[in-house]
Amino acid sequence: MSRADIFVTTEWLAANLGRPGVVVVDGSYYLSTMNRDAAAEFAAGHIPGAIRFDIDAVKDMANPLPHMLPGAAEFAEKVGTMGIADDMTIIVYDGMGLFSAPRVRWTFRTFGAKDVRILDGGYPKWLAEGRATESGPALHRAAARFNAAFDASAVASMADVKAALASRSAQVVDARPAGRFAGTDPEPRPGLSSGHMPGSVNLPFAAIIENGQLKNEAALASAFSAAGVDLDKPVITSCGSGVSAAILSTAMEIVGKPPKALYDGSWAEWASAPEAEIIIDKP
Repeated sequence: MSRADIFVTTEWLAANLGRPGVVVVDGSYYLSTMNRDAAAEFAAGHIPGAIRFDIDAVKDMANPLPHMLPGAAEFAEKVGTMGIADDMTIIVYDGMGLFSAPRVRWTFRTFGAKDVRILDGGYPKWLAEGRATESGPALHRAAARFNAAFDASAVASMADVKAALASRSAQVVDARPAGRFAGTDPEPRPGLSSGHMPGSVNLPFAAIIENGQLKNEAALASAFSAAGVDLDKPVITSCGSGVSAAILSTAMEIVGKPPKALYDGSWAEWASAPEAEIIIDKP
């Protein structure tokens, strides 16, 4: 996919706000260490007509891991109630420019949405350009029918990751910051050890973002290469809880080398498993 297949500009969105079949989704999510409240920020200001999509509400409620994908029927019911159909053009943005929007896009696409784009530069760019906003709760939309078709191949389980690492059938690329990957910095989730999976490689998501936007195609390819990733071989993306892994996945789509899958449980699942091996780099 080209960048134009994945992103829309603020100019495009401003010209198409309110157009039938176009729905705007605020997919903002923040780690506890970021000291930001996505719900409060949405109430204070958002793109006119936007719907708030909370990844901690549209998830598998029975799973103790953070924001794991729900079942297809549950996803369809929840987003249908929001007024989102699978054949709509869904435009996702977040409050950091580019952080959680790729995860939301990946989620919709994994459940069969046909046209999901990310607002390039997100809400910060929209605000910087002085574009219209509104406050308060999301406007009510009539319920819609979302025909969910779950793509299991897009999602890697812990067993898949273990098998890939053991057989080297796929590279596991971790989007967490370098200190957490090395085991020298703590994880944001209490009680969770930092470190990394044996054989995985690290490409911190911040290294491929500039001013809230993905870097150009050449810079993205260079970043993967510098991290030791062979883009001609299968890749499973991972991170802390399956959010920033989607940034790596999106970057791979742009360079024409989409990943094999995204590890939904990511480090939150791996580091919680008593039998999982954790590598901590020596100083």
